[in-house]
Amino acid sequence: MATIDGRPAQYGVSLKQLRELMEHRGPEGIQKLGMLGGTQELCKKLYTSPNEGLSGSKADTEHRRDTFGSNTIPPKPPKTFLTLVWEALQDVTLIILEVAALVSLGLSFYQPADDDPTADEEEGHYAWIEGLAILISVIVVVIVTAFNDYTKERQFRGLQSRIEGEHKFSVIRQSEVKQISVGDIIVGDICQIKYGDLLPADGVLIQSNDLKIDESSLTGESDHVKKGESFDPMVLSGTHVMEGSGKMLVTAVGVNSQAGIIFTLLGAAVDQQEQHIKKMKKEAKKQNKKKKSLSGDEETGVTSNNHVSQEEENHVPAPAASSGGGESGHKKEKSVLQAKLTKLAIQIGYAGSTIAVLTVIILIIQFCVKTFVIDQKQWKTTYVNNLVKHLIIGVTVLVVAVPEGLPLAVTLSLAYSVKKMMKDNNLVRHLDACETMGNATAICSDKTGTLTTNRMTVVQSYICEKLCKVTPRFTDIPGFVGETIVQGIAVNSAYTSRIMPSQDPTGPPMQVGNKTECALLGFVNALNRSYQGVRDDFPEESFTRVYTFNSVRKSMSTIIPYKGGYRLYTKGASEIVLKKCAFIYGHDGHLEKFTRDMQERLLHQVIEPMACDGLRTISVAFRDFVPGKAEINQVHIDAEPNWEDEENIVNNLTCLCVVGIEDPVRPEVPDAIRKCQKAGITVRMVTGDNINTARSIATKCGILKPTDDFIILEGKEFNRRIRDANGDVQQHLLDKVWPKLRVLARSSPTDKYTLVKGMIDSKISETREVVAVTGDGTNDGPALKKADVGFAMGIAGTDVAKEASDIILTDDNFSSIVKAVMWGRNVYDSIAKFLQFQLTVNVVAVIVAFIGACAIQDSPLKAVQMLWVNLIMDTLASLALATEMPTPDLLLRKPYGRTKPLISRTMMKNILGQAVYQLFIIFALLFVGDRLLDIPSGRGQQLNSDPNQHFTVIFNSFVMMTLFNEFNARKIHGQRNVFQGIFTNPIFYSIWIGTCVSQVLIIQFGKMAFSTKGLTLEQWLWCLFFGIGTLIWGQLVTSIPTRKIPKKLSWGRGQPDEYTEAIHLGDEKFDPDSDKKPRAGQILWIRGLTRLQTQLRVVRAFKSTLEDLEERLSVHSSHSMPGLKLRAGRLPADIAYIDDDSGNASTNKSRFLALPKRSRHHGSVETPI
Repeated sequence: MATIDGRPAQYGVSLKQLRELMEHRGPEGIQKLGMLGGTQELCKKLYTSPNEGLSGSKADTEHRRDTFGSNTIPPKPPKTFLTLVWEALQDVTLIILEVAALVSLGLSFYQPADDDPTADEEEGHYAWIEGLAILISVIVVVIVTAFNDYTKERQFRGLQSRIEGEHKFSVIRQSEVKQISVGDIIVGDICQIKYGDLLPADGVLIQSNDLKIDESSLTGESDHVKKGESFDPMVLSGTHVMEGSGKMLVTAVGVNSQAGIIFTLLGAAVDQQEQHIKKMKKEAKKQNKKKKSLSGDEETGVTSNNHVSQEEENHVPAPAASSGGGESGHKKEKSVLQAKLTKLAIQIGYAGSTIAVLTVIILIIQFCVKTFVIDQKQWKTTYVNNLVKHLIIGVTVLVVAVPEGLPLAVTLSLAYSVKKMMKDNNLVRHLDACETMGNATAICSDKTGTLTTNRMTVVQSYICEKLCKVTPRFTDIPGFVGETIVQGIAVNSAYTSRIMPSQDPTGPPMQVGNKTECALLGFVNALNRSYQGVRDDFPEESFTRVYTFNSVRKSMSTIIPYKGGYRLYTKGASEIVLKKCAFIYGHDGHLEKFTRDMQERLLHQVIEPMACDGLRTISVAFRDFVPGKAEINQVHIDAEPNWEDEENIVNNLTCLCVVGIEDPVRPEVPDAIRKCQKAGITVRMVTGDNINTARSIATKCGILKPTDDFIILEGKEFNRRIRDANGDVQQHLLDKVWPKLRVLARSSPTDKYTLVKGMIDSKISETREVVAVTGDGTNDGPALKKADVGFAMGIAGTDVAKEASDIILTDDNFSSIVKAVMWGRNVYDSIAKFLQFQLTVNVVAVIVAFIGACAIQDSPLKAVQMLWVNLIMDTLASLALATEMPTPDLLLRKPYGRTKPLISRTMMKNILGQAVYQLFIIFALLFVGDRLLDIPSGRGQQLNSDPNQHFTVIFNSFVMMTLFNEFNARKIHGQRNVFQGIFTNPIFYSIWIGTCVSQVLIIQFGKMAFSTKGLTLEQWLWCLFFGIGTLIWGQLVTSIPTRKIPKKLSWGRGQPDEYTEAIHLGDEKFDPDSDKKPRAGQILWIRGLTRLQTQLRVVRAFKSTLEDLEERLSVHSSHSMPGLKLRAGRLPADIAYIDDDSGNASTNKSRFLALPKRSRHHGSVETPI
């Protein structure tokens, strides 16, 4: 018989049986498990041990993977480079150019019979070059676009694997608890599960304490489900542990788990849906044509009521209509920057397309009048070539006018920032969070671990009426009291919390698990006692009952069998535990009644002074249940007490000790908070700790200053102030509290959510608050989702918090949030720099082409030349300007807010100032340049004539001015030194030098292909002189006071929400309540003209990989469900631009097993508190 690692290769149970087992719940599940012989028998059949786990040997692991599958969901294969090239070719403007170039090519070889063959022979030699050059330019643009898309997707998959690698889970192998990557979990593993975990696989409970699980991601039911070995032992992947702890045997992983099975069904559904969607599209088009021809009216654009086909039809899903009732109307707005950019792009698109059409019309009219009216020539078929040339010029003007580099710049800037932010300990899960952070006006931070080091130590203790500021000697503590304290701490802490020897011999020991518990265990070690010995005597399996810590109890209790009866140990927040105490040990360990007076005295003399030193105070107490004669502090029992009656069980306790735990403020935090305050960001501390501890820490951090008029509230007082007589939260009452609130102590996650929601919904200031929140606990989920940016702790955070967050702080450090603010502002500024640069080029190129067409019947800048300028300013400049590093100066200004115009008055001053200079130089060169430089004039030349130096100088001067203006564009706040920090950005100067070299080659060797003729040294020096002039002119423009410029000149102003409906590019589904519905004609304009969609694909590539990642991260969690539904309805490649549009939850809920919609920034939060 074949063996693996000395055991039979044949398992006692098959994959099919295990899959069937996991489909049952409750009594049915127990029955099904019984048929397999129960949990212990199942362990034997899988050759694993409940206490020792698997051996973890390579052979065994591989064999289990082959037999039962691996714990991964196969990702969607990335798009190939050719697919991306094909997608880039779909762009309408490029298609027009390609067709025009092909026609031009065809006509250049076509020799009509009625032509004089000798006359045009010379021209014919070169006529084909321009057509070919345009084709080649188009190919270059397409390849660059596709390459950008390709690298972005690759980069994002790298980020994806990084996030996947971050997700670790505790398993027992070879009797040791090990943290392994979720993908490495195999059937037969024994996993330790605890509060806040996101379960990575299906399993059966071996042992559990007070376990409650949120199964809403599978069932849609929001109530927490109690789990236990005796009544419901089945736990499923993608569900969240909301309370308690336990051990489970893994029975199904990856595609065989319940979540994986759903994935497989959805995957199959996607293919069917695609076919269905294509059919629907065709039908819709036919119907639209019929409608148009019948009515002659504009089509309304809504093609069908089918939810799925609609979303597929629109590249960007429209915001969901309010699903009525409550808050669900709160739809997530587009990110501020994105809304402003989209509006701007449309305005520019309109302007550019109007000028392009006018240029073509003027060129054609002038040609016809001159040829047929003035010269009175006959029509010849070769004239078609002239008309095609005019069309090409028009289309090229359009290409230059439309800022297709904008989305690319956004994406590049975001992608670059995301990559760099990882080095600053910010793991960004949602791209737009990065930019939103730059607008943040408020940060609500946790205390423990974020503002403090989360390295806790007991520094004071109060035992038997003795207050010690150092660790007491164990011999000084009365014997019975000392042993009980040691046993109480060792048993009544999660067994996952432990003190490990440091890897660095000189460093302090490592704390693993809950840091407060680690501090208590460290206290036991400091008393020269071993907590592990106690735990070996009382294994978890022997516990009678555990009341785990949660935000309501603020304490943890464990009941163990003891001397024929039971003993209960409790530890928790001092004021809460002491209220339940009836006895205390006094001098020399004498038992005394703990009267109300003693409680008050202890509170004022011990607990408050500890708290004022910034210490967290914890009390340890116990209670005995004895079958025989009971002492004064014991309870006599005849039968097992009713453990469900927690109120009476955890009462009349005997206090053993009070300890003060120090969690020092991180040394870098006060400085980080000072930076935030300078940057106009208010920092508030929301903590579960005692009000005195909170006040002390807030003062040390600099959140509170002695002179300030700010308030500190406890959760109870906060609720009293903001709720009306019926107990409902009232916004007007909240608005009186939050502006001055700086510290909220003894708060629950509900309070945190209420505060965040109240700040976001508040209307008291002109612009709404942009709120960032940090959280680490399971119950912080709602607040993290509600906030504009949710930060989860990478080290102390639970999986649930990470799932709900936008950014994970890999070092749990507040100063990393400040870096995120800096990067966010940098993204905004990078886009503004790019805009300032690009709009200058747009304005100049379009006006030159237009006036050239009117004045000299030809554009001084030829089609190929304009395509080259377009390539410089779009692709290359967006790379150069979007990759600037952030500087500390970014934190010296207030947040921009939601209504600040995208193009400020300073920027508009620079754009118009530079445009005036460049237009003056170009028109001077055009009309008098030939005389100044003593070269033949290029005006009024025939079609297809040889390139001349006159127009080459104009082209070269334009490019030189553009290149030098790139330096001016680096500063947008009116700084004089435009070269500052130039060497911190190698991408910028490499691209700049590369572009200069290319330009020299194009001018000297471009010849017919680029319509250029080599220039002399003197002519080159003139071009350089004009180029450098932009820098000098820039200094003059900067000297003009911005105050003198009318506010009307700032562009992109207004609240983003005002125009979110109208700006979905190519979107054919509109808000039914919107007054201003764009007509289908406008939509087609925008669709055809803006190359924005080309680059939107980049972002969608990001987005789809992000969705895939989130789905696979949790194999299946409530958060990743929208991703599933999107996949079910349409390809992930068509996921919306950057932000999640929270769709109409009610429509989605009916689809696919009622998987709940997880909508970030959506009012209705489905996690109950």
